Amino acid sequence: MELTLLGTGAPAGLPRPDCPCAACARATGGDARAATALLLDGTLLLDLTPGSALAAARAGKTLHGVRQVLLSHPHDGPPVEVPAALPQPVRVPDGQELSLLSGHRARAVALDAPGTGYEVAGPDGERLLYLPPEGAVAGHEQVGGPYAMVLLDVIGRPDGLARLRAAGAVGPTTDVVAVHLDHDVPPGGELRRRLAASGARPVPDGTTLAVGAYQDVPEPPRRTLVLGGARSGKSVEAERRLATYPDVLYVATSGRREGDPDWAARVAAHRARRPASWRTVETCDLAPLLAAPEEPALLVDCLALWLTDAMDAVGAWEDARWERGGARALAERVAELAAAVRETRRRVVLVSNEVGSGVHPETPAGRRFRDELGRLNAAVATECETVLLAVAGVVTPLRS
Repeated sequence: MELTLLGTGAPAGLPRPDCPCAACARATGGDARAATALLLDGTLLLDLTPGSALAAARAGKTLHGVRQVLLSHPHDGPPVEVPAALPQPVRVPDGQELSLLSGHRARAVALDAPGTGYEVAGPDGERLLYLPPEGAVAGHEQVGGPYAMVLLDVIGRPDGLARLRAAGAVGPTTDVVAVHLDHDVPPGGELRRRLAASGARPVPDGTTLAVGAYQDVPEPPRRTLVLGGARSGKSVEAERRLATYPDVLYVATSGRREGDPDWAARVAAHRARRPASWRTVETCDLAPLLAAPEEPALLVDCLALWLTDAMDAVGAWEDARWERGGARALAERVAELAAAVRETRRRVVLVSNEVGSGVHPETPAGRRFRDELGRLNAAVATECETVLLAVAGVVTPLRS
């Protein structure tokens, strides 16, 4: 099948009309997007949006051969005058299949939100899945292996992609294309970076793709280290990088702090952000987890607290014990952790504080912790394919 994306943006387009936000201000040229609409083999149109005919002409296509128009949005879409050459748009009831004379088959897929998703099979058997904005497939429905292509709201519903992965509908060869793109993420490099971490990609409006053709989309890194100061956005970034994967194991190195309501509130805020399907384990014994089988992915938050526990164990806060073997014992623990990161076969995202650029600690213990955290971060970063730095909520790749 040949697929032309007449638009890849949210229902209001990007930039949104009269929106003064920074993302909309930057959405110019190739980063500007019309409302998402798909033209399949010149005969099937998924979603009729304003300007579809003009968008098709810009892409070197025409709508004159369209024999079926299907609607996916929760409503019937914005008021659009149906061109005389097009059939009246319809919506297929959930679970039912529509066969076209062209040989295409479109099956309506039930969603967990208002709207209709479509599984489309071409005359040669290639299959794609298209979901409306903010839509995700309801439950883990049975699928006949991975789709060749999936087009969905990756940014708005990352859990929808996780659900498809869990059901086997998205595999290593599935081309995941992000559509319904809005102003939630700055366009350009930041959008591409976030999507790449999920194994997805954006394409410009007017792009024509061959469904089933191999796409050289980089595999998301197995090991990622996210650094940042307090409230820098490092934990949010780490959680975001695994939001499209099912069954993530969240490894909390903080433990419990009885009688500390502020710490309890911080932990509760972290838990509330995480998908309900994630599991949590509280431990600083990271090596066995890193050595375990490939699934599920790990999110370790954070290495600074792991270091605190390790320094407690070797007596690093007492100068005499530190000099008599504490320093050597801590270096061995750090080397063991770095080796475990190097040898792991799991997808893992590690979070750590970056304190070396802050205030010079007043106490010897504070300076010791700062120095050892710098050494720990450097040792782990050496073993990671991707290293990111979060500052003021903006993430900068240090290695990717």
